[in-house]
Amino acid sequence: MADSAGIQQGSPAIGAAGLVPAAPGAGGTEGSGAARGSARIAVKKAQLRSSPRPKKLEKLGVYSSCKAEGACKCNGWKSQNPPPTPPQTEQQSNAVNLQEPCRSCSHTLGDHVTHLENVSEEEMNRLLGIVLDVEYLYTCIHKEEDADTKQVYFSLFKLLRKSILQMGKPMLEAQESPPFEKPSIEQGVNNFVQYKFSHLPSKERQTIMELAKMFLNQINYWQLETPSQRRQRVPNDDAAGYKVNYTRWLCYCNVPQFCDSLPRYETTQIFGRTLLRSVFTVMRKQLLEQARQEKDKLPPEKRTLILTHFPKFLSMLEEEVYSHNSPIWSQDFLAGAAGGQIPIHTVISAASVARPLYYSTSPVSVDPSTCGSVSPARKAASVLEPNPVGEKRKPSEPLSHEENKRPRVVGDIPMDLINEVMATITDPAAIPETSLLSAHSARDEAARLEERRGVIEFHVIGNSLNQKPNKRILMWLVGLQNVFSHQLPRMPKEYITRLVFDPKHKTLSLIKDGRVIGGICFRMFPSQGFTEIVFCAVTSNEQVKGYGTHLMNHLKEYHIKHEILNFLTYADEYAIGYFKKQGFSKDIKVPKSKYVGYIKDYEGATLMGCELNPSIPYTEFSVIIKKQKEIIKKLIERKQAQIRKVYPGLSCFKDGVRQIPIESIPGIRETGWKPVGKGKELKDPDQLYSTLKTILQHVKSHQNAWPFMEPVKKTEAPGYYQVIRFPMDLKTMSERLKSRYYTTRKLFMADMQRIFTNCREYNPPESEYYKCANLLEKFFYTKIKEAGLIEK
Repeated sequence: MADSAGIQQGSPAIGAAGLVPAAPGAGGTEGSGAARGSARIAVKKAQLRSSPRPKKLEKLGVYSSCKAEGACKCNGWKSQNPPPTPPQTEQQSNAVNLQEPCRSCSHTLGDHVTHLENVSEEEMNRLLGIVLDVEYLYTCIHKEEDADTKQVYFSLFKLLRKSILQMGKPMLEAQESPPFEKPSIEQGVNNFVQYKFSHLPSKERQTIMELAKMFLNQINYWQLETPSQRRQRVPNDDAAGYKVNYTRWLCYCNVPQFCDSLPRYETTQIFGRTLLRSVFTVMRKQLLEQARQEKDKLPPEKRTLILTHFPKFLSMLEEEVYSHNSPIWSQDFLAGAAGGQIPIHTVISAASVARPLYYSTSPVSVDPSTCGSVSPARKAASVLEPNPVGEKRKPSEPLSHEENKRPRVVGDIPMDLINEVMATITDPAAIPETSLLSAHSARDEAARLEERRGVIEFHVIGNSLNQKPNKRILMWLVGLQNVFSHQLPRMPKEYITRLVFDPKHKTLSLIKDGRVIGGICFRMFPSQGFTEIVFCAVTSNEQVKGYGTHLMNHLKEYHIKHEILNFLTYADEYAIGYFKKQGFSKDIKVPKSKYVGYIKDYEGATLMGCELNPSIPYTEFSVIIKKQKEIIKKLIERKQAQIRKVYPGLSCFKDGVRQIPIESIPGIRETGWKPVGKGKELKDPDQLYSTLKTILQHVKSHQNAWPFMEPVKKTEAPGYYQVIRFPMDLKTMSERLKSRYYTTRKLFMADMQRIFTNCREYNPPESEYYKCANLLEKFFYTKIKEAGLIEK
């Protein structure tokens, strides 16, 4: 029934849900038993319609009033010998006698069916379909325990019974006819796709449409909970309104799925936001739970779609469903040019939710700070601050004359070539936009796009004792206090309130639809050259959207403008992961004398720091990286095209030559190969020993050498020696050095390199060990170069 305007029909069912509804229950998808029940009805109808005409007359006579003279009041023929229950198979084929008298009025069967003598086979088959629907509803009435549902079944039973008597079409009599609310759920979801994802490339947009089809199809075959069940679960809900929608759903959507003589509508086409709000929370919870239980049964090609992308889709849609001013529910919503309606014929078992994102950090101390506004999404100076700050630093600003005169580095790519490549990808259509669903998409990409469209704004706000209070700022500060209190339950509310409203503290607030959904509270210490981050949180229903990353990027931009290039914060165990992703580390660059006495030592938390680079436009950093990757890709393609020349094989070895210099191989230099720089090989064993001992001592004294001091213990890393076949550590190297094993620098360097290689092979990149290996390796090669063992 869906009106398909632009998207092809959905993919086949991929979940455990069936396609046919069962009788209403506690809410959920339909079981296979319901499908079998509906199939049985269809088989019975097919069998009855293929029966001889007298058999059809007998069946219809049971539901036909007597037409004999004398105004007989019998409303249906009743056999003198009713079949046993259940009827015997051999008695089913008995010949029909139209002269058999009715057990109730004594008139013949023929007197009850005289009005059907000239009726066509097609009309008779239609009436027979209604007869079987009546019988099925009669069974439902006696089995149903819920009073509201039973009442609806009985009303439909009487309606169909009346249609047989009057030989008419069943027409539901109601004050309102479908659709009951505009825009419909289907239109709202279409609007949601246009509103949130119209910027995506066609391939990623198609994925979003598939998710939308899955969701809408779930609603079309979702079993609503009965009004009595809902009253028990949500006692303060609008019970009367839900009962009205439940009755409409039974009459127009649920019962017609197995009683096809009634007109049937899709739930998503005749109901709107009101019904969706009443089922969304329960439906989302059950779908996610079902996905967790059945994840191993999902086809591999659908697993990522359902377990990763579908939860994000539901989270974003939930926001629009319950938002009071979401534009997708406006009848005046204008779909984007790339639009098209979503036809719905797909069923899905859905997915899991990412872990909530919230952080708690440290207390505070003394010193004044400045205030301002961080680049609002709309390009206008903020009126919320006495000293508004201008727009973002533009990454595309031309280099200064001094920067242009900087010395060229050997190996730099000529600017002419860079400009030539840039000219081929300046067309936005030629630069592939990273999908929000891609594993390689930037964390802040969705948030940055929302800011560009004006959906979200960022403002630095704070309380003031010197100026007249601004009502809007005070409302936002109250909103921030609520967000921090809710997301950081370990922090005392009084403490949060004191810091948020303290004039010495400022808060970078994230505003969406006029309300606060997140923020970072901080205190600047300009004289000490650092800022302390106190609280950082995003409200729970707005998480996993990149807002946390984009908030921090805006905060970095704000501080670069104020010439403060260091952040410090105390992070608890839930926040460490977030801050690491934002460039924080336990390696504090600020001298201890600068911050001791200014920030409070927070028990149970870890001090972390971040050093800002004023040359980096943080809010656009991921975009720049994406462009750089594209440039490199184009350069590689050009280089590959240049070196595809095929050279003849080397024939000198046939002439008895046993060895040639590598650089004499034709084409080797064109590939970019360069001779490896040779270092000084110390011929004096004592001098070599002394040099290597000094280097090893420096390495062992480095702050990142602690993981490599001794051999890895099997108890601490089970399976390590199954993965690492040739282990190495600094203790073993010390013993080898002492025994004069290292007769050349190459042996020494090879063992040291093995330590770093083994570590990176066994440990994941985000681990502390992996990072220690990288830093220590860098330090080691610095010392090797200083000793003159390799060329600088």
